Amino acid sequence: MSSQLYEGKAKRLWATEEPNVLRMEFKDDATAFDGKKKAQFENKGRLNNAISTLIYAMLEKEGIPTHFIRTIDETNIEVKKVEILMVEVIVRNIAAGSFSRRTGVPEGQPFKQPIIEFSYKSDELGDPLINDDYIREMGLATPEEVAFLRKSAAKVNELLGDFFAKCGLKLVDFKLEFGRLATDPSVIVLADEISPDSCRLWDLKTGEKMDKDRFRRDLGNVMEAYEEVLGRVKQSLA
Repeated sequence: MSSQLYEGKAKRLWATEEPNVLRMEFKDDATAFDGKKKAQFENKGRLNNAISTLIYAMLEKEGIPTHFIRTIDETNIEVKKVEILMVEVIVRNIAAGSFSRRTGVPEGQPFKQPIIEFSYKSDELGDPLINDDYIREMGLATPEEVAFLRKSAAKVNELLGDFFAKCGLKLVDFKLEFGRLATDPSVIVLADEISPDSCRLWDLKTGEKMDKDRFRRDLGNVMEAYEEVLGRVKQSLA
C-alpha cells in the first residue's frame, strides 16, 4: 500500500514504486480565503483532474514542460517528483480579486499588458506578495530561475489566453506553481494544476464567472460551471 506524502487543501500526494514518480489525487474539498471558508463538492476532484490533465497535455505539445506523466483514473494522475518552489506566480490580464481590493482598480478593467506577481507560498502567512529582491534574500530561487519563471508564465498566459478564447472564455488571471525535478534539480517544470480552482474564467459573451469565485462569493452552481468548462475544453481539443 502506498504511503501518503503530503495533503494540501485540494490534493494529496502518494508514493509509488518508482522513487521519482508520485501519485497526485484530486480531492472534492474546496477552500477560500486562506482556508477560512471550506466546503465539499461531489465530483470536484474528477472535474479538476480532467480539466488540468487536458490543459497540461496541450501545454506539453506547445513546448511547456510539466510534471504530468499519465492519467490513472478519474481523480488520480502520475506526476514527476519535484521540489516545489515556494514562489507562486500569478498572471493578471484583467483587474479582479485581491488586485482590485488592494488597488481600488475596478474589477473588469483590462490591463495594457499582463501583470506578473510573485507570492510566498505560505498558508500561515496568507501567501504574501514578494518581489525579486525578497526571493533572492529569502533564498527561494536564483535570479536565473526567477527570469525563467517570468518567461514561462508569460508564454503560458499567451497559450492559455488563446486556448480559453476558443472555449468562449476570458482568462482573467491565474496562479502557477513550478518545481525542480527530483532527477535533475537544474530543470524546472510546471507543477500543481490548471483548473477553475486556479484560474479566473469569465464567459466571453455574458461575463458570467465560471471558476472558484462562484464558491468564494456564494454565487451557486459551482460544479455546474466546472462541468461547463470541462465540456468546452474537450470540444476545443476535439
